[in-house]
Amino acid sequence: MRIDIISVVPDLIRSPFEHSILQRAKDKGLLEVHLHNLREYGINNYRQVDDYQYGGGAGMVLMVEPIDNCISALKAKRDYDEVIYTSPDGDLLDQSMANRLSLLNNIIVLCGHYKGVDERVRIHLITKEISIGNYVLSGGELAAAVIVDSIGRLIPGVLNNETSALEDSFQDQLIAPPVYTRPVEYKGWKVPDVLSSGHEAKIREWRMDESLKRTKERRPELFD
Repeated sequence: MRIDIISVVPDLIRSPFEHSILQRAKDKGLLEVHLHNLREYGINNYRQVDDYQYGGGAGMVLMVEPIDNCISALKAKRDYDEVIYTSPDGDLLDQSMANRLSLLNNIIVLCGHYKGVDERVRIHLITKEISIGNYVLSGGELAAAVIVDSIGRLIPGVLNNETSALEDSFQDQLIAPPVYTRPVEYKGWKVPDVLSSGHEAKIREWRMDESLKRTKERRPELFD
């Protein structure tokens, strides 16, 4: 999979792709993440990428021309399955969406910034808008990092244990059950006996019961 990220400040998100699981995915040749500085496609001698909004109002707006120049340059080299814009009013990212996106081959992610982008970008260039929550960030760079991380870890071969991602929270619309490790007892705090029993059927039953209980208590909207 190849993901191209367009940003005014790409250095904001360089680090997440150079460590841990995403770096492992890149090392295995399973994921490519390319950062593109929108200013390289800016207009005039100042490489301008933003301007005041028509009608007045606070905040600068990313211009349509530099964004179109960048996206067009990328599309000239390959086909893209989605051109995503990170936006507070986009579709809310969830596990099922991440699952679907992980099956694609090439994706562009445009990071919103300042007051947003010229609406013509959203109408004519974007195929999907995604939000990571009902709040506003200073820019879409962090949202882009979240999107890429949620997708990248699902690519077959990225995780050492192929079943690990399938057991994550939300994969079956339930919160994951509690997990424990050694020692079996610490300060009088004990690991549930069933987990060290070696009885696989009972362990699966305990985990499902705990998932249902935890989901009902903490995320009742998922339980419903």
